[in-house]
Amino acid sequence: MFDNLSLFVSTIADGLLLTVEATLGGIVIATVLSFVFGLAMLSRSRTVRVVARIYVEIWRGTSEVVQLLWIYFVLPVLIGYRIVPLVAGIVVLGLNFGAYGAEIVRGAVRSVPKAQYEGAVALNFTSAQRMRRVILPQALVEMVPPLNNLFIQLLKGSALLTIISVHEMTYQAREVLIDRHIDQAWLIWTVVLLFYLVLAILITIGMRLLERWAGRLVGRKPDERSIFSRRRKPVLDMPEAVPGGGPR
Repeated sequence: MFDNLSLFVSTIADGLLLTVEATLGGIVIATVLSFVFGLAMLSRSRTVRVVARIYVEIWRGTSEVVQLLWIYFVLPVLIGYRIVPLVAGIVVLGLNFGAYGAEIVRGAVRSVPKAQYEGAVALNFTSAQRMRRVILPQALVEMVPPLNNLFIQLLKGSALLTIISVHEMTYQAREVLIDRHIDQAWLIWTVVLLFYLVLAILITIGMRLLERWAGRLVGRKPDERSIFSRRRKPVLDMPEAVPGGGPR
């Protein structure tokens, strides 16, 4: 039953690097676009807000598969240059998930208490200083958990690149192995599932570490818990109380 297991693992692993490249490339683009358009939707300029909203609605409201096919097949006709399949896939992943990430950034920034804005104004900070030194560090803590989910979705979305012949893990399983070992399809796809699961766990570990670092930036005391446990309300450093009333 498991005689071909090593063959399945090695063949699927041949597509691992492309899956990782597509995922990391998509994450980088999506992160940049999330902050650019998320903050643009909070701009005082109506034009900037409208442009940002158009981007979000187009890429969030249309099919990811159609987006991929359009970028790969239609765009080269318009620009006169052929696009490498992996590049097309990375661009689509970045643009698509960047639209979702923009809403995460916008919501996290809006969640910062109004008193923080007022305090920054009282300190005579400029708008850029308020955002960079006061608002974004606090908003980042709230962004990380939903961005973790978004990046895992992006990882899983990288499997769509098989339809434009990017030889990532799903392509290796479907095009290389299944036809030759159809009777063991269940084992082949189980191996693929486990590969994706391991990658998703690695993303989660990285994002939980980022969450702790972001918490320390704003003075939140990290609690002693596993990175896989549920997120609890952050603990702030507070002076210890002593018998009889006030702080020690």
